[in-house]
Amino acid sequence: MKIDFDKIEETAVPNFKGGEGHYIMKQFADDKVKIMYGKLEPCCSIGLHTHEMNCEIMYILSGVATFIYEGEEEIVLPGQVHYNPMDKQHTLINKEKEDLTFFAVVAEHH
Repeated sequence: MKIDFDKIEETAVPNFKGGEGHYIMKQFADDKVKIMYGKLEPCCSIGLHTHEMNCEIMYILSGVATFIYEGEEEIVLPGQVHYNPMDKQHTLINKEKEDLTFFAVVAEHH
């Protein structure tokens, strides 16, 4: 199944999960998975949250991603992946002066 993000409408979500600024995204979702192309502008963040019923994989496309994962800071660069397993907690912050873009997959567990 092909997903063409160029044909999906962009949405700007304010204070996503309690974060700062807007999380700008294009999303495909069904009852098993969410697949997102996301962007955080400078000084924006996704708030701290726990993945209680799923996990998340985030592939960094551009910019520098600062994650707080289980209380520890991690820097993730383009071409690298951040993985947040089920029942773990994380947040994403763009501390840099350029946009942070990433591809994210949230897979449901059963």
